[in-house]
Amino acid sequence: MTALLAEPAMPSEFDLIQRFFTRPAANTVLGVGDDAALLQVSPGKMLAVSSDMLVAGRHFLPDADPYLLGHKTLAVNLSDLAAMGAKPRWATLALALPEVNETWLAAFSRGFFDLADRFAVSLVGGDTTRGPLNLCVTILGETDARALRRDAALVGDDIWVSGDLGGAALGLAHLTGEITLNAVAAAACLTRLHQPEPRVALGLALAQLPRVAAIDISDGLLADLGHILERSSVGAEIELIAVPAHSALHSLLPGSVLARRCLLAGGDDYELCFCAPVEDAPSVLAAAAAAGVAVHRIGRIGSNLGLRVIGQDGQQLQIQERGFDHFAN
Repeated sequence: MTALLAEPAMPSEFDLIQRFFTRPAANTVLGVGDDAALLQVSPGKMLAVSSDMLVAGRHFLPDADPYLLGHKTLAVNLSDLAAMGAKPRWATLALALPEVNETWLAAFSRGFFDLADRFAVSLVGGDTTRGPLNLCVTILGETDARALRRDAALVGDDIWVSGDLGGAALGLAHLTGEITLNAVAAAACLTRLHQPEPRVALGLALAQLPRVAAIDISDGLLADLGHILERSSVGAEIELIAVPAHSALHSLLPGSVLARRCLLAGGDDYELCFCAPVEDAPSVLAAAAAAGVAVHRIGRIGSNLGLRVIGQDGQQLQIQERGFDHFAN
């Protein structure tokens, strides 16, 4: 009589956590494997805590490369700590998975941990469940009273941005067929979309200055700068020509609606937008040089509420786009 072969057992939730997401955790009394992690905060420091969720079909395409997705899942959270001038220390990761795909999980965890290792971040807990693909990280870092905040801008401050803007949004437009880029431009823009570089070093350097208000640019320059203005009860003028555009935007027609939308409202740049006193401009440039990041002065904080964009002719532009909103877009 022929014996029936048993179907191989599906790995359990705890098997997946053990195989793909359990590693020794630094700066941690107790990490993955218990009901909660136990963390040891450095003397005199406060915890900076932020959570971000990435949902398939909303934040990324369902067939996204899992290695790059692992990178971005952590990068967007590191960007929040960069905007606070906080040093990243720990993270938790919650995953909803439609199925157990061990090849996908291996690539995703490798992308996640490659970036975690660069910033000395320890994964100390999380959860897994079955459901539509959903990725949620809570990031924890250390800071002190010099933490960067959105409510610290004052009238007369310079407005700065790091890096350049619009490349990620242009990459998304290429992916969705709104525009077709040449191979070189597409590769550059898709790298900006899928592998954003969190400006942690710049945030830490800016936190050494006497007063800086900051935010990371995730939903578009106008929307995110608007959050600083709202929290600080001030207004602003920025000069369109001063906003640093990704090189691929230069190939579009001057005055292109798509180019302006990507530049001002495209989102996914994960650069820093920040405000500092005029007299601290040399210190800002020194901080940026120490962090190895270019920064650009794009405008000035004013007393009249609202955000105005000034064109090359010195006249205020009528801007319809204001950035990404999860419930309006």
